[in-house]
Amino acid sequence: MSNLERVYDATTPDAARAKYDAWADTYETEVMAGGYRLPWVVAAAFAAFVPRDIAPILDAGCGSGMQVEPLHLLGYRGFVGLDLSPEMLKIARSKGLYDELKIAALGDTLPFDTNHFAATLTSGTITPGHAPPHAFDELVRVTRPGGHLIYSMRHDASQDPAYLDAIAAYEAKGAWREVFRTPTFVGIPNGAPDLNSVVHICEVL
Repeated sequence: MSNLERVYDATTPDAARAKYDAWADTYETEVMAGGYRLPWVVAAAFAAFVPRDIAPILDAGCGSGMQVEPLHLLGYRGFVGLDLSPEMLKIARSKGLYDELKIAALGDTLPFDTNHFAATLTSGTITPGHAPPHAFDELVRVTRPGGHLIYSMRHDASQDPAYLDAIAAYEAKGAWREVFRTPTFVGIPNGAPDLNSVVHICEVL
């Protein structure tokens, strides 16, 4: 079983943490070999809707920071990252992209004040075994009204329907207004060709 299969086989955040900790040193080499597209699509969507002069910006489930690298090159600053894996955070810290890094699990109460962030992004994180659908509660809480929440979501036959039902419910109850979504695309074409994703761009209300 590959490391990618191991992390997607995780059934709890604790299991995912252990698998990412063990994988951290070779994570980027392996996912790039698989043609990993998701961080770049998330970064492109973020840059299309979020101005460069806003801060702070939350990268929720930041991992090694791949999605922030292109944004930093474009002049974005003020990033705060959080992740459940201390070893992945060590990789992110070594890149000098973040003003602050915290250990936290999505789905738990986040260590930030309400309306703290001007924008939030989360790439490949709110998915079974990693973070529950209700993790959006805290992402909405810590993002300022009028700010953007950019997130990826699996859209394929193997997706737990509770996740897609949840994003429809957030829109219906007025937590956010979706302003754009990408077409469905394969996030890791050489490593997981059956795993399809969509990147959603929402305005928090």
